[in-house]
Amino acid sequence: MTEWTVEEARAFLPRLEQLLAVIRHGVQVSARARSNGHGSAPAPSATHAEGGDVLAVTAQSPAEAGADAGGEGAPEGITSTAAVAELEDRGIVLRDVERGLVDFPCRHPGGKTVLLCWQLGEPDLAWWHFPEDGFAGRQPLPLPPEL
Repeated sequence: MTEWTVEEARAFLPRLEQLLAVIRHGVQVSARARSNGHGSAPAPSATHAEGGDVLAVTAQSPAEAGADAGGEGAPEGITSTAAVAELEDRGIVLRDVERGLVDFPCRHPGGKTVLLCWQLGEPDLAWWHFPEDGFAGRQPLPLPPEL
C-alpha cells in the first residue's frame, strides 16, 4: 500500500481532479448507453469491497464508457478504466464516484495509519480521519502530534 504525506497528497490534487473527471464522465456515458436514449436507466455504480472501498467502476470498457477520454478538464486519451487503475496503483481509495470522495492512506509519525480525506469542490486537502471512523469522523488538518 502506498502511503502519502499531506504535502504529496496536496501536490497530487490537480491530477486527481483530472482522473475523477474521466471516471465521472465514463459513468455518465455508461448510464446514457444503458438507457439507450429512452428515459433514465439506473446509473452504474461503483463496486464496493467489504468496508466500502471502491474497487472499480462498473461498465467501464472503452466501448461502454465511450472511447473519448473524459469530460471537461480531463487528460486527452485516458479511459475511465485507466483512470481507476491509476488511482488503485497509487493506493488512493475512491469512496464515492459522484461526490469525488477519496482517501489517501497516510502513516502518522507515531506509526498509526490515518486517511487523508478530500472530495471534489474542496479547495485544498484539509481533513483526515481514522480508517474505522469514515467520513463522519473527519477532523481538520494538521494531524495532531500524538495519536
